[in-house]
Amino acid sequence: MMIDNGVGGSLFESLRADALTSPDQLRELYPQPNPNSLRKEIDRLTEETRALIGCSSLVFIGSADVEGRADVTPRGGPAGFVSVLDERTLVVPDATGNKRLDTMHNVLQTGRVGLLFLIPGRPTTLRVNGRACVSARRELLAQLTSVGKPPVTAMVVQVEQVYPHCPKSLMRANVWQPDRWVPADAQPTSAEVMLAQLNLPGLTVDQVEEAERESLRLRYE
Repeated sequence: MMIDNGVGGSLFESLRADALTSPDQLRELYPQPNPNSLRKEIDRLTEETRALIGCSSLVFIGSADVEGRADVTPRGGPAGFVSVLDERTLVVPDATGNKRLDTMHNVLQTGRVGLLFLIPGRPTTLRVNGRACVSARRELLAQLTSVGKPPVTAMVVQVEQVYPHCPKSLMRANVWQPDRWVPADAQPTSAEVMLAQLNLPGLTVDQVEEAERESLRLRYE
């Protein structure tokens, strides 16, 4: 796909020059949503959506800093690793990772997150948005032992919007159909991607792969 970006300009700036600038312009391009797609958004967890969270082993967390720079990061654990305290409060335990703490830094700055829960093998997704804070309260953390020990901190979310999302995106992507997946050798390995990102003289793919294996071995520490 070739797009002329003009002389001396970036491709983004070229495309932004005639981009949409108002909700009215956007709405003109689409029909009105089905009333039920608006009605099904509520401000609390039902028994059914609590059950969905209890079946989920993977959640993506969207956040942004005070300057609006957005970030999305995955969190995983045994099914039900995200705890539901009541119909308006849930807790996401922190887990060992890269120690950058991007999501928690954003929460400390803005106090808001968006969550997208997935259930392996199922097309169901659940969106939960709301206020958030980072807690180190010991009595709370002592209850969060899904990986065998309490986390250092946990993110507490006050639910404001709950929206069961339609399955079309996962179905279009054939997410749970291995026969439709791209062959493994058609993509660069994670070690190859990391090596290119680091761009450190003397570092080899074998060394990065060994570091990855060690990191996965110690994934709960």
